[in-house]
Amino acid sequence: MTGSLARRLPDGRPLIFGEVLFDYFPDGNRVLGGAPFNVAWHLQAFGESPLLVSRVGDDEPGREIRSTMNRWGMNTLGLQQDPQHGTGEVRIALRDGQPTFDIVKDRAFDHIDAAGLPVLEVSLVYHGSLALRGLASANALDTLLDAADAPVFVDVNLRPPWWSRSAVEARLGGVRWLKLNHEELELLAGSAGETASLATRLLERYRLELVIVTLGERGAMLVSSTGEVVEASATGSTAVVDTVGAGDALSAVCIVGLLHDWPLETLLARAQAFASLVVAQRGAVAEDRMLYRRLLKGWMESPT
Repeated sequence: MTGSLARRLPDGRPLIFGEVLFDYFPDGNRVLGGAPFNVAWHLQAFGESPLLVSRVGDDEPGREIRSTMNRWGMNTLGLQQDPQHGTGEVRIALRDGQPTFDIVKDRAFDHIDAAGLPVLEVSLVYHGSLALRGLASANALDTLLDAADAPVFVDVNLRPPWWSRSAVEARLGGVRWLKLNHEELELLAGSAGETASLATRLLERYRLELVIVTLGERGAMLVSSTGEVVEASATGSTAVVDTVGAGDALSAVCIVGLLHDWPLETLLARAQAFASLVVAQRGAVAEDRMLYRRLLKGWMESPT
């Protein structure tokens, strides 16, 4: 059994910063999502009481988001309302049979207001890279990080054209934990190569504590600053229905594991197992509360 990082986190709740939006499909359907929203949803169901800091429009989608969060028991103190910009949206189209994604620019989540940030004790801060495309939101995150003085978990989401290497790299210096997929790993490491060696390169370059890499159907790997390399295979017993949100599911359980100081082998195995459950259903989040309760029960009964 591999060890944990054995480093006490501050008291408080996890703070999740970034976009909440709707994906709009060609058939007229829409699905609520955004990586930070998905992570906060899972953490709420796992009993961690996260605070999502985001911004929605003064419109019907924004009201639906607030209502959905209330129904799930999520705290809406950090959900700002924007009278000028609409709620975030992604327009999905099919071109030559392949989906394309238009993340509509200048939406409410690009304008998170630093003056409207809540004051509270924070155990860790999670954020992605998409919401940082807006200057106001980037400034709000800087304000929040200065005030929180808490360790940072970054979930890299390199969505062209909404990212630049310099902007992403500038954010990694103060990060403790980094999660990304293999393609993003190669982009940030600057070359193709074997996963563990590229992850080690990032660990050393940015003085990270942990790099978590999702590998699609091959599962996931983590590499720690102490030299541990842990792998977890994707569960092969369930059929893949929808891969959207698999990485967010994995991130959420990794955060639970970090909050409770699970051994790294346990952390990654549980995170990958939950991601495998999510891809077996339609949509990025599960509305079956019993699924989360069964997992929690198993975690409490199984030694770490």
